Amino acid sequence: MTALSVNVNKVALLRNTRDVGYPSVLAAARACIDAGAHGITVHPRPDQRHIRPADVFDLAEMLAGERGIEYNIEGNPFAGRRGTYPGFLALVRKTCPTQCTLVPDTLAQSTSDHGWDIAKDSKRLRPLLEELQGLGIRVSLFVDPVLDMIKRAKDLGADRVELYTEPYASAFAHRKNLAAVFARYKRAAALARKIGLGVNAGHDLNLDNLPKFMAIPGILEVSIGHALVADALWMGWHRTVRAYLAAIKSK
Repeated sequence: MTALSVNVNKVALLRNTRDVGYPSVLAAARACIDAGAHGITVHPRPDQRHIRPADVFDLAEMLAGERGIEYNIEGNPFAGRRGTYPGFLALVRKTCPTQCTLVPDTLAQSTSDHGWDIAKDSKRLRPLLEELQGLGIRVSLFVDPVLDMIKRAKDLGADRVELYTEPYASAFAHRKNLAAVFARYKRAAALARKIGLGVNAGHDLNLDNLPKFMAIPGILEVSIGHALVADALWMGWHRTVRAYLAAIKSK
């Protein structure tokens, strides 16, 4: 079964435009769980543009009492202390989420836009993977659907890879080279499964493009935030989450 992990970053982004604590990130996460979501994802960046350290801790406390609900914290492991931001790894060490997805984003990026160059970063990444796994945290690496990167992720000791799906979403939206792009993801996922890596996916997946993507066998988790939160503005949390769960099961 493919799990749906809802990224609540955009709820925090809206909240941060007013100093009144509303809408509540915790309430949004609760609504998603009550509607059937399997997990909650956050991506706490050093500039605190959306998720703040307090959110990370509050969600960890709330989800600790939720049986079977996974907590996924994603971000750049090399993002250090900045003001009241204690550093990405400091947050992860203190909360010990179910999964930590390592993403090579920078402050200059409005959102994640590429996977790791593991050939370049393996020496820096390896001890971090070992440390996180030693804490009982499942580690996923954010990667492009490139076969060499999949192999290197396995050699590095990752538990899973998360396929960066914006190129697929763009090809689907514009109907440009969709067959070829989709085939790349299918091959990447097949190789990952063959060599013993779990496969997650995320970025710009939505109700339109998700059913086709789910034709790829063995996707363990999809992490969806922007589109799901946008849909919830019109449909409400419960109906939206149920729609995404139905899209996942449409394969």
